[in-house]
Amino acid sequence: MRRQLLALAAGFALLANSLPAAAQGPALAQTPRQPTYETAAALRDKALQDDTAWKLTESLTTDIGHRLVGSPGMARAKDWAVKTFEDLGFTNIKVEEFPKPSWTRGAESASIVAPYEWSLAMIGLGGSVPTPAKGIEAEIVVFPAYADLLAAPEGSLKGKIAVVTAPMTRTLDGAGYSAAGIARRSGPSEAAKRGAVAYLVRSISTSDLRSPHTGGTSYAEGVPKIPAAAIGVPDAELIEKLAAKGPVKIKLNMASTVNEKAVAWNISGDIVGSSRPEEVIIIGGHLDSWDVGTGAIDDASGIGITTAAAKLIGDLPRHPARTIRVVMWGSEERGGSGDAFERMHRDNLANFVVASESDLGADSIYALMLPKGSVRAPQFADLPALMAPLKIMVSRDPALFGGADTSEIQAAGVPVFNLRQSALRYFDLHHSPDDTLDKVDPIQLKQNVAAWVVVLWVIADSDIDFRALAK
Repeated sequence: MRRQLLALAAGFALLANSLPAAAQGPALAQTPRQPTYETAAALRDKALQDDTAWKLTESLTTDIGHRLVGSPGMARAKDWAVKTFEDLGFTNIKVEEFPKPSWTRGAESASIVAPYEWSLAMIGLGGSVPTPAKGIEAEIVVFPAYADLLAAPEGSLKGKIAVVTAPMTRTLDGAGYSAAGIARRSGPSEAAKRGAVAYLVRSISTSDLRSPHTGGTSYAEGVPKIPAAAIGVPDAELIEKLAAKGPVKIKLNMASTVNEKAVAWNISGDIVGSSRPEEVIIIGGHLDSWDVGTGAIDDASGIGITTAAAKLIGDLPRHPARTIRVVMWGSEERGGSGDAFERMHRDNLANFVVASESDLGADSIYALMLPKGSVRAPQFADLPALMAPLKIMVSRDPALFGGADTSEIQAAGVPVFNLRQSALRYFDLHHSPDDTLDKVDPIQLKQNVAAWVVVLWVIADSDIDFRALAK
């Protein structure tokens, strides 16, 4: 009961903070708003009517298509990014090139050949080595959990294809992906250590459809590299049931190639600060995508959200005190863009005020997590009221992660914030042929832009020092 009373009291407090001053009673009416409140509220409301994020997401997915590192689509995306920044009024536009070997998918297939023939819905994992030209045909060993594979003794999979069929748990915050993803990232090498000749994993997905989901894998040093692929969820369940009844044999064919001399690019543009332009807020999304869909939720929508939010601020008669820099990172899926960005800006990291990346689709944001020690800072006193109409809570827990492409500068000391989106359907779609524009909800997309623009304005027009508050 005490918890219920406290929650009720908190609700009344939040309601009071969201009411006009005249409606709050004499005591509350005397509490002044932060100077940035009216501007932030106006930006929020304008964002809810603005379609810039949708136009950018539509253009990137439709005019450019898929954007795998090293592909013609990624080269088109680089030029698209520069033109987009120019057209939207950004300045200090930079194209920062870095070496990144590219992996290209070739013809690929997998099928059950015994106890009967059945074509499997499969997709090669990014970075996988190819099979021999004639393919690999072998009996399988099924592991219902990744831990079962790790428990298998050395040599126990000699000449076999290892298959991990562990499901992914659907969660609001996407935590199920972190738990399940290790089977995709590290499974091939663990199987190879035990003698396997190939590796299959149930798609790291919450979907129940046959569409397989790709994603990057990596190989451990000193371990043989074996071909690795994902299979659709129903096919993984079929294999598991068949293997429980007797021997199952699968044939796998993959013809991927690698270009060691390929390059990638991080492209950025600035909304320059009016009085302290050297203090920079880093935001953005990743420009690259996998090759099997058009990368709408992963991550054209993140590009659209952050670029649109910064543009709304850039259109104001007066820019905020600090600079807002939008970065379109060029190799998140295959890795390397965050490392390249940190390396190229190492001498200027002290001027980076805070960083964050939008990379969880376009569904509604439900929570804001600020850097450690800052949630009670006076500069953020109005944030709960500003976020309340968007149905977003300001969490008391600090942000622990700002995004894959900001992790390197975070490790180097740059504070991060996180706008947490609903991930309830994200992993039905990402890394699959179903990651297409029709999955983006324009209304929820605008809610994202509104949330970002509020946070950006409040931080950019303040003097808050997140590093000092974290001490």
